[in-house]
This record gives sequence, structure tokens and C-alpha cells, in this order.
Amino acid sequence: MIGTVFANIARFVLLILIQVLVLDHLDVANGYMVPYLYVLFLLMLPIELPAWAQLTSGAIVGLVMDVFSNTPGMHMSACVVMMYARLNLLRLLAPREGYEFGTRPTVPRMGLAWFLTYAGLLILIHHLWLFFIEIHRFDHFFGTFFRAILSGIFTLALCLLAQFLTSRPEHGRR
Repeated sequence: MIGTVFANIARFVLLILIQVLVLDHLDVANGYMVPYLYVLFLLMLPIELPAWAQLTSGAIVGLVMDVFSNTPGMHMSACVVMMYARLNLLRLLAPREGYEFGTRPTVPRMGLAWFLTYAGLLILIHHLWLFFIEIHRFDHFFGTFFRAILSGIFTLALCLLAQFLTSRPEHGRR
């Protein structure tokens, strides 16, 4: 239990540092594609975590990003919306026999197709919410939508890369 807490804190600090010190300074396609790898921390939270803890985690992670990005409440709201969607998405994607206790949604544990669906949808929700709040209007709907899609694909690719670089072999679903 304590080891899991420390592992999650270390993951949180590492992903925030990578985001703030490296990824926020990337200029991909003239700033059109923006990777937000920090959402991987939220995606990898244990499945059985209570709803209040998931939403609170989203708020805290978003608040930390808002402080470093000088974006008052934008990341916080996007993370809370993503975590709310996660609660429902996990129910939709649940295997017939349910999730095992202590399961974290990772590629080695759940499989690539499951993780792509899970992470892809949640990253898209996060990015759409964040970019539409950032622009404050819908007259650039298609440009903002396209930017969210491209940034989401880039973020998902980085999440997969991080999963493959840091994964230990785990037992898959039966």
C-alpha cells in the first residue's frame, strides 16, 4: 500500500517535470501539436480508486499544471472532466468477469487494444475540453478540433512509448 503511494507520487513528480521542463518547450508544427504527457499519471491510477479520489486527483494534477503553465483553471477543469469520463468509461470497458483488485490500466496488464481505446478516448476528451476552453469560442471549431485530434494522437503515442519503456512483464487478462 505505502509502496504504491510512493510509486504514484514519484510517477506524478516525474511526469510533471518532463511536461514542464521538456514538453512545454517543444515546438511541433508551429505549436499546433501540443503533447500533454502528464495525463498518463491520471490514466494509470488504480481502477478501484473511489470516485471522489479520482476527481480530487484530477483537480490536483490540473491545478499543478495550471500553476506551471499560467492557465487559471484550464488544466484543472480538463483533468476533472477527463476523470469523470474515466469513471463511466471503465464501466463500459470492463471485462465480463470484472476487474481484478489492484489492477492498473496499463498496456501489459490490459492489452494494447483495450489501452488504446481507454487512453485514446480520455485523452481526446481532455484535449477537446482544454483547447475549446483555451480559445473561448466556436468560430474556429474545425481548426481547434483538428488541433485536439493531432495533439491527442501525439500524446497517446508518448503515453504508449512511456508504457513500453517502463513496463515490467505482468500477467494479462484471462
